[in-house]
Order: sequence, then C-alpha cells, then structure tokens
Amino acid sequence: MLFTNTDFLILFLPLLFLCYFIIPQGKDGRLLWWKNFVLLAFSAVFYGFNGVRFLGLLGASIVINYVGGLTVTRPASRAARRVIFILTLVANFALLGYFKYANFATEVAANLGLSVRVTSIVLPVGISFFTFQGASYVIDVYRGDAAVQKNPLKVALYVALFPQLVAGPIVRYTTVERELNARRHTLELFSDGVERFMIGFAKKMILANAMGEIADQVFAADPSTTAVAWVGAIAYTFQIYFDFSAYSDMAIGLGKMFGFRFEENFNYPYVASSVTDFWRRWHISLSTWFRDYVYIPLGGNRCSKARHIFNLMVVWTLTGMWHGAAWTFILWGAYFGVLLIAEKYLLGKILPKIPAVIRHILVLLIVVISWVLFRSDTIGYAARYVGVMFGAGGNLFSGEAVYYLLQYLPEFVLCVIGCFPLGKLIKKRLSDGGTFPQIVYHAAPKLYAVVVFALGYMKLVSGSFNPFIYFRF
Repeated sequence: MLFTNTDFLILFLPLLFLCYFIIPQGKDGRLLWWKNFVLLAFSAVFYGFNGVRFLGLLGASIVINYVGGLTVTRPASRAARRVIFILTLVANFALLGYFKYANFATEVAANLGLSVRVTSIVLPVGISFFTFQGASYVIDVYRGDAAVQKNPLKVALYVALFPQLVAGPIVRYTTVERELNARRHTLELFSDGVERFMIGFAKKMILANAMGEIADQVFAADPSTTAVAWVGAIAYTFQIYFDFSAYSDMAIGLGKMFGFRFEENFNYPYVASSVTDFWRRWHISLSTWFRDYVYIPLGGNRCSKARHIFNLMVVWTLTGMWHGAAWTFILWGAYFGVLLIAEKYLLGKILPKIPAVIRHILVLLIVVISWVLFRSDTIGYAARYVGVMFGAGGNLFSGEAVYYLLQYLPEFVLCVIGCFPLGKLIKKRLSDGGTFPQIVYHAAPKLYAVVVFALGYMKLVSGSFNPFIYFRF
C-alpha cells in the first residue's frame, strides 16, 4: 500500500481516523493505550498489504529490540551489559544482512569461482528503515540517552508506526519517546499535518512521477545523444528528490495528524554550496544516524588525519551499502567519501574563494553525476552514460531531447522552482510587511495545499505510473 493509492486515501485513512478519534483523549491521556493499540493494528495492516509473509519479520525485529532494551540495563556487570548489547545488534543486523545482502554475497562468491548456490531472496519492504530505527532504540538505552521502555506495545508502535515504516524518515526513539507515553491532539496540529500531507502528495504525483517517466525511458538503454543523456540525468535528479522528500512530507504530515512530531528529513539540498552542505540537507535522518552511531564511535574527527580519512570512508561505504546490495551503491558511497575528504583536506582553503554561483554549479554537477551512478544497474552502464553526457558518444543533439523538454516543460519549470525555498521567503516577506490581514497568511497556504492536492489526485486517477524509489531500500 502506498500513500498515493486510492485504497489508502479512500479506505485505509478514513477508517483509521474513525477508529482512532472516536476514542476520546481522556484526562491526562489515560485512554492513550487504546489509541496506541489502534495505530499499531492499522500499522500491521498497512505493512501486511506490502507483504503479509514479512509481518513475522517485523514482529521479530520488535521482539529483538524490546527484549534487548529491557535486558541491556539489568546486569550489574558492565561486561554482561555489553555482551547483551552486542548480541542484540548482531540479531538486528543479521536479519538485515540475510534479506538484503545474501543474494549479492552469493553472486560475488560465484563470480570468484567458489562453489555456492546463488540465492534468490525477496527483499522485505522497509527493512533498512525499521532495522536502523529499532537498533537506535537499543543503542540509546544502552548509552543512557533514553529510558528503557517496559511497555511492549509502545516499543512495537515505535518500530512499526506506519507513516515512516517503509520509507522513512528514520525516527529516533528520543524524538517520539514523550509522545509514545503522553500526547495531546489539537486541531492546529492536525490541520498542519493535513496541509503537509497534501503538499507532499502533490510533489509526488505532479513532479516526481513526471520526471520518473522521462528517467525510466532514457535509462532503459544507452542514451542516444549527449542532450538526451543530460535530460535523463536531470530528470532523475529531480525525481529522486521530489519522490523521497514527498514521502517524507507525507510521513511528517501523517505523524502530526496523530500527535507525533517527526524531525525534518530534507532542507532544500540542491541549494547546497558544497558536498558537505549537501549531506547536511539530504536524507538528514540517515546522515545523522551514521554520524551518531558509526562515525563518532569510530573516533569522528578527533583523531589523526589518517584515522579520520579511514572513518569517513567506512561511513560512506556503509552508507552506499545501506542503499542497496550492488557495486554501484558501494561505489556511490565511496564517491561521496572521497569528495568529502577532498573538501576537508585539499579544498578547504580554496572553496571559500570561489564565487558562490560557481560553487553551487559544481555541487550540482557532482550530484547529477552521482545520481547517474545511483540509478544505473551496473558500473559499466554508468561509465558509458557519463561518457555520453560529456560527448563520448559522438552525437550531441537529437529531437528526442527536444520532445522531452517540450512535453514536460511545465514540470521541469516547477521542479526548478521547487528546489528553492521561495514559498518560505514569500510568506516571510508578506508576513513582515503586514500588508494583509493575518487570516490571509494562515488561509492562503492551506488553500494552496488543497488546490495542488486536487491536481495531484487528478493525476492519480488518470495515470498508472506511481512507484516510490525508496521502497526498494
């Protein structure tokens, strides 16, 4: 089930609202247990639509993290607590490793001439997200950053809460700890959530899907000309941003509707002036997860230069592997690791002297090339594609590129506009100027959300192209 399916919008969500909000808040949230139970039950149904056979896997992840969190603080011996902690992490990542990397490992072994049987294991939807989320709970409890949760229902809801279950953002337990135990529902928060969901829905249906249609056609074969290669690469650059940020918008919006405040996952990454800045803005929940749970424990930057370089390469190789079990993803992660090291140790004094516009263009070029590698099935295909982008194919221009640009011109223009925080700037300017009554500032964004949602819904009922990129991770 997708947030952009009619089943979700017309059946699942209204029924959930009915069952959830028919339960009164009660004084001091005393009826929260029942609300949490309803959310958990519907979350199980939501995940079951994406693969009933993997509900047991989700349940196993919940049990592992509940038991691990409950027991990791009990032994008086520090050594015993550490053993329990390590065993819990091993159990978590063993599940992820088997389902996500067993196929890749056996293929690599077979290519090396080893006598192995190549496996064909189906990847459960969202396993990378809920594994990292559950592991963060155990780590925080072990470190003393969070109190152990003794109620299994609340741990289950934290791991399986449907808005961010299958495609993020990765929500830290400390972010929602208070709301799992006590939360208040207000009309203002619900209204903000609906507005955020509608805007995310429109981004997905109007922009991401249009760009995805172009990217799928261009990447289906070697691009015919340089112009087509650039059109396809730029289309995918827009698609992956508006696809994933749209899902994050909808997840954050749904969280607000039920009283949860998830942290932001994107902050206009395509306005970044450096690669470091880009990764402060892109998939923030994943970047901070690796920073807090891998990079800093390895020593961060408080170590020798050689060790720091090693730490960065480990983190970014793992980041690439998190996205998928393929050499393209591993190389993609290493690509950014090398660039970040270069910015830190080779270009640190040079970059500030380069005009901001030039820095911005260079970052966009680096990012576009990275998405070609990310989108490609093999490293060889990515190399050929990038080669054509820079004229290696010999043919520079064709009518195919013109067709895509003219056919999707409104969407391309809207994508460019949507990459900049123009809406926030306009709203701030109008608000500071005091030209209009306050009701206009509050009503205009909601009216805009309703209009673009209606346009997005028209796209939904009239089309069939509706994938979510990050479901595959």
